[in-house]
Amino acid sequence: MEVNKEIKKKTLYDYQEEDLNKIFKHLEKLPKGTNILYQLPTGGGKTVVFSEITRRFIEQTGKKVMVLTHRIELSKQTSKMLKGFGVANKVINSEVKELYDQDNYMCFVAMVETLNNRLQEEKVKINNIGLVIIDEAHYNSFRKLFKYFEDSTILGVTATPLSSNIKLPMKDNYKHLIIGESIKSLIDKQFLAKANLYNYDVSLRTLKLGINGDYTVKSSDEFYSAHSMLGKLLTAYEEIAKGTKTLIFNNGINTSLYVYETFKKAGYNVRHLDNKNTATERKEILDWFAKTPDAILTSVSILTTGFDEPTVESIILNRATRSLTLYFQMIGRGSRVLPNKDEFNVIDMGNNIARFGPWDAPVDWQEIFYFPDFYLENIKNDEEIERDFVYEMPNELRAKFSKSDNITFDVKAEYKKIFAQGKKSKVVLEKSIEQHAQICVENSEDVFDARILAKELKDEISYRVKQYSYCIMNNTKNYKEWLEEDYERKLRSSISKMFAARM
Repeated sequence: MEVNKEIKKKTLYDYQEEDLNKIFKHLEKLPKGTNILYQLPTGGGKTVVFSEITRRFIEQTGKKVMVLTHRIELSKQTSKMLKGFGVANKVINSEVKELYDQDNYMCFVAMVETLNNRLQEEKVKINNIGLVIIDEAHYNSFRKLFKYFEDSTILGVTATPLSSNIKLPMKDNYKHLIIGESIKSLIDKQFLAKANLYNYDVSLRTLKLGINGDYTVKSSDEFYSAHSMLGKLLTAYEEIAKGTKTLIFNNGINTSLYVYETFKKAGYNVRHLDNKNTATERKEILDWFAKTPDAILTSVSILTTGFDEPTVESIILNRATRSLTLYFQMIGRGSRVLPNKDEFNVIDMGNNIARFGPWDAPVDWQEIFYFPDFYLENIKNDEEIERDFVYEMPNELRAKFSKSDNITFDVKAEYKKIFAQGKKSKVVLEKSIEQHAQICVENSEDVFDARILAKELKDEISYRVKQYSYCIMNNTKNYKEWLEEDYERKLRSSISKMFAARM
């Protein structure tokens, strides 16, 4: 009776049932040995869908199913889910050297590397496999196994049908792509939490791209371990995520350790996790994270797949990436819905939202699947992103300028005006300094207060100087730094003059 109770619990949602029917139509229609791909967002329940596919496929065809994963945690989770659907299965892990009992099972769950080794050694030959399901199919480690399953149908499952290797597009291995429910639709139907997105302006000029097309760990470590970036990260946390359960993603172990030290020094409840931690340490840290309400966990990319902690309330992307898959995976870690949680925060310190668009924006997966080169070539570059960035004064700072009606100044628009009048470009900065001095004076009792206020405008000054340097096409780092210093000096002087004039 126990098993039936368990099966009853595993019912499919309407959208999962629809997708399932679509997949079975394709399986019936297509010739044996055709490979198809199924896309469903992180948190949409891919494992649930393919567990029911496995159950029905075995029931309808009498053939066996092989489920492939690339991580040990995923193998265990998948095996457990399949059992929940009443599918007895055997996990082929490093301890399984030969398969004497294969006739007792209709379903196997295997790690890619382990299965590949056993098949190469010819220790294992599994008969009658009709369907191979590949979880996280965008990874390329699975390709080496395709030759062993030429007579079986392969169903790849992924949240992002874009290959992890530019040179090996997924369309080479899969004939059809079936699209599941969108993130937006899953949020509207309350299956996923809504993301509140916050992006901080960061200049990524010093980051370098590696051969895999993403930013190198070395250049990321140098950039994100800098004192200024660690300060920016702490400020962002305090402004938006303070007191919430927070997961921070970094691109290098050094960065994560610096982040750990920074937050610990500031008195926060923080731990660090990377792939050098033992299994015991990892379990202890993740248990602590699960039961500590204001826990902050800083890590490198090891928690992007196979990790599920529904109580996460804030995700901080303390890294830049050009991988669409990684972008969706990182944010997806906060998207689980709970009775008391229907939204979460995403703080972006790497221009990722500007690069890929908001997490819940529509994506044309068919186009990405069939024309990956075109998509990859058209990902926004960092200079474009920086040019388009619009600085918004944080509410806390805005409150300090409450006596001023207008606190904005459009550098680009002012430059066009000055240019049309044939005046010198530096007039733009003079006007900007005057406007900044004006609002500092309006909101201060004396010259000292005004100068303290002026110091708080550092981020906005940096933004205005950057916009100006784009206009005049002189964008060197040294020139911008000199301009900022000059701006701050002139602003202090302008404040003093305004107070003197008052007297």
